[in-house]
Amino acid sequence: MKTIVLLLLFITSLNVVSAQNRPSEGYFETSDHVKIKYKVSGKGETCIYIPGGPGQGYPSFELMRGNNLEKNIRMIYMDQRGSGASGTSDNYHLDKMIQDIEELRQHLKLEKVFLLAHSFGGIIAVNYAKKYPQHTKGIILANVTLHFLNDESVKEQIEYGNSLLQAKNRPVPKDSLSAELSKISSALRKKRIGYKFLTEDIETIKQMDKTDSLHPRIIDFGMAVISKPKDFPEYYADYAPITKDIKVPVLTITGKKDKAVGTQHYKTFQFTNQKVVSIDGGHLLYYEKNKEFVKAVTHFVDTMK
Repeated sequence: MKTIVLLLLFITSLNVVSAQNRPSEGYFETSDHVKIKYKVSGKGETCIYIPGGPGQGYPSFELMRGNNLEKNIRMIYMDQRGSGASGTSDNYHLDKMIQDIEELRQHLKLEKVFLLAHSFGGIIAVNYAKKYPQHTKGIILANVTLHFLNDESVKEQIEYGNSLLQAKNRPVPKDSLSAELSKISSALRKKRIGYKFLTEDIETIKQMDKTDSLHPRIIDFGMAVISKPKDFPEYYADYAPITKDIKVPVLTITGKKDKAVGTQHYKTFQFTNQKVVSIDGGHLLYYEKNKEFVKAVTHFVDTMK
């Protein structure tokens, strides 16, 4: 009888572990009644993924090799309000985006989590860590900006764009930088090489477009931020200075050819506990340099155990 009881307990424990490791997805409702789509998959330390964009859905990261992290990390993917498969809202301010992450953490009954942010998502990640350091085990910043459309990165994009167009660079007044970049971007699109800010390989863009087409998404959040910058000034502020106040461990992954956020922008970060990994690639390292990307993230998380 004792042997049977022990066997039953063993089988039950296996079932519990199996259930914990099995992918699950669904929705939770925020305190202001917005439905947020999320997915949990993988095993190991828990990490919440914060998409870029603004407003990119999570499948373009998860299904473009980001899910290779799941072998060693329990990944939680989420579509931000007004993005992907989540619901729309009349409030897309930064404090709400931060609160959505916190409410998801509470919903999943997690004590401390890692945050993995890509591109624009870095702004949300560092502000969450500043507000909730007690629930942040570490931050992974992958090709992020902490100052959206900052002058130095825009200047680098203008110079790079001109080189692609075989045009001469000329001094551009500070108040004309955005207009100049817009003009250059339009010219690049006409030549069908506008994608080169993200990657040198058109096949990467084709794969991203294919992934997005298979997972229709809304873009309300992104459109609000881009089309109404005066309504959302917080997304255009420089958050590099607050990094000196963030004490949790940080891994910054930067691309040597990343023209989307700039190759030098990460040097403005002032974290007191930061490791920088520089990879020879563009803005989409998680896909194009996946082995190096996964190795860097996994090693960082392992050192926190």
